[in-house]
This record gives sequence, structure tokens and C-alpha cells, in this order.
Amino acid sequence: MQRISISVMSALLSMSLITAAVGASSAKVAPLTRTERCANLSRQVDEALETHAAATQVTAAKALQRKGNRFCANKKQAQGIRMLANALKLLGVTPIDPDAATPKTDLHNKEKKP
Repeated sequence: MQRISISVMSALLSMSLITAAVGASSAKVAPLTRTERCANLSRQVDEALETHAAATQVTAAKALQRKGNRFCANKKQAQGIRMLANALKLLGVTPIDPDAATPKTDLHNKEKKP
């Protein structure tokens, strides 16, 4: 009788640990790495350049994007992220931050007027 109780308790403990592990893994999504943020921002700049082709700051935004991509490739992601975010701002677009509590999904903001 005692052996049965121990194996039942062991089984229940195992199930509760598995349930806790599954619940914890689905509760939080790991934040993006800086390299992933670089890639996401560069992709956002590409999309913004397509939709804001008539913007007066397109040339400057492209230059910032190239500079940002170089920083990201050279393990200086923080500087690259800033450059890419500034390129988006030149085009009048708010960078989308997937780690934010309420992500901004409006990639097509109004273009800045000179």
C-alpha cells in the first residue's frame, strides 16, 4: 500500500512540474536580441522607403539606413538601432518596438511637411 502511495505522489509531482514548466514557457516571450532588432528596423526602413518614396528626406534616410546596417554588422547594434530609428523618423514613421507593452502598429504615419 505504501509503495502505491509513493508512486502516485511521484506521478502527481511530475505532472505538476511539467504543467508549471509549460505554463512558464508560454507566459513570457523572450525579448528580441539587438541583432534581431537591427534586422526588424532595417526591414521597417525598407517598407517606409517604398511607401514614402516622395518624402523629401529619402536620400538622408537611405544614408542613415546604410550607416545603421554597417554598425549592426560590426557588433555595434546599439548605434545601428539608433541610426535605423532616426532613418524612420526622417520619413515620418514611428519605429515599431515589438518589446513594448502596447506595440505601435501604424507604420504608415503622415509624412512630415517641410
